[in-house]
Amino acid sequence: MRILVFTAASLLSLSKIAVAEQFPVLDGVASKVIQKYQSSSCPQLMAERDQPKSAEEQRAIQLLHGDPQMRQAFINRVAAPIANKLFECGMIP
Repeated sequence: MRILVFTAASLLSLSKIAVAEQFPVLDGVASKVIQKYQSSSCPQLMAERDQPKSAEEQRAIQLLHGDPQMRQAFINRVAAPIANKLFECGMIP
């Protein structure tokens, strides 16, 4: 059992390193997005939901639309923290 846990942890670490090497800016952007969600209150997130995206956000979204591998790596990194915050705020069931 310990070997399985160690192997899983090692593979997770290696996959993070591979993503960081393949998409060096992605890690910083993902961290920024996660920090935004973790530090925002629920009312702030609800108010921002309908606001237009900044030029920086629009460029990032366009880049993710154009690169499926980068999009998958980004979503894999940010999905759980964002989903947890949205769940806490009652924004998803």
